[in-house]
Amino acid sequence: MKSSTNSTGLTLGEIAAAVKATLCGDGSRRITGAAPIECAGSADISFVANPNYVKFIETTGAGALVLDMQTECSRLPVLRHTNPYLVFAKVIDLLYAEPTFVEPGISPEAVVETGATIGKECAIGPLCHVSAGARIGDNTTLVSSVFIGRGATIGSTCLLHPGVRAMHGCKIGDRVTIHAGVVIGSDGFGFAQSETGHQKIRQVGWVEIGDDVEIGANTTIDRGALGPTKIGRGTKIDNLVQIAHNVEIGEHCLIVSQVGISGSAKLGSYVVLAGQVGLVGHIELGNGVRVGAQSGVTHSIPDGKGYFGSPAREIMEAKRIEASIRRLPELLKRVKKLEESR
Repeated sequence: MKSSTNSTGLTLGEIAAAVKATLCGDGSRRITGAAPIECAGSADISFVANPNYVKFIETTGAGALVLDMQTECSRLPVLRHTNPYLVFAKVIDLLYAEPTFVEPGISPEAVVETGATIGKECAIGPLCHVSAGARIGDNTTLVSSVFIGRGATIGSTCLLHPGVRAMHGCKIGDRVTIHAGVVIGSDGFGFAQSETGHQKIRQVGWVEIGDDVEIGANTTIDRGALGPTKIGRGTKIDNLVQIAHNVEIGEHCLIVSQVGISGSAKLGSYVVLAGQVGLVGHIELGNGVRVGAQSGVTHSIPDGKGYFGSPAREIMEAKRIEASIRRLPELLKRVKKLEESR
């Protein structure tokens, strides 16, 4: 069910002023919610940021749209901006209140061990466990069933959803959001061959997560074997990502679902790894590197390059190879005819 900030919503004029968009049309129209363009109603606002959805502009029931500066629309009021996706995100923040997951205070069903430090205005929900020596910053929320290990530190204004585990010694910055089922500081995968089988190498490092990071559900970030595994400020990690021991990820990276990053790999800042990318260990990706979905990266990549494929190659080379592969059936037929004509 929709839950706007108030029952009367906001006028388009108020919204345009707040998000710094150009209003084209009736600014008095009142908007109470947001919805997909295919099924929006007359009190809803929607948006188009992908060309595949332009076709719905003429048929949508929305009361208004957020569009770029070029896309045509004469039948509805429009908020125009060079970055409609960003503007729509701001519109959502205006229309919908931030949910309250748990009230401030410590639930009687939570365990806070002696020696743990809880900051001001924190909310510690039921079945949470904060271990001795752990420190929780001001205004941080642990929703429920969250485990914070011994000596771990969680910054201020963080939100940890149900089932998060931040193991001993891990360090999490300010304004970090961690979704359900994430495990931070689990053991890295390290074994040495011995006469009796595989000898476990104790993982005695930790994990450091910078400010303004968001981590998707059921992602795992292993502690370093020695020293830290690091996630840089502003990086966003999707669901179901595996980050191995001693990986270092720079600032403002985007790591999409089902990516696997092997031990001691290093990523610069503003790196983008699309879905199901795999990186071998001990390689380096420079600043601004972009890797396409399902690629397998086996060597280091310099700054600013785009790579694709398995094994990953520079994107134009990979496209030429892919085009050649599509021609193989035809080429095989031609070779067979040439052989038969001898």
